[in-house]
Amino acid sequence: MNTIKTEDLIRFLYNETSNKENLLIESALAYDFKLKEEYNSLKEAIDELKSFSLSPSEQSVNRILSHLA
Repeated sequence: MNTIKTEDLIRFLYNETSNKENLLIESALAYDFKLKEEYNSLKEAIDELKSFSLSPSEQSVNRILSHLA
């Protein structure tokens, strides 16, 4: 029975797991096809999120600046 949860995979992807957890997760990924699929989906989603660039509209910036003046 696999005890690796989605939250563990996310922490693993963000390098927030301990060495012991890394070994457990890596071992589970090597033998659990379903877990590996979930890992790959999460990795893909995180990679896509990194490519987004958000910035406020010019109108929002101007409103904030007008309140500062």
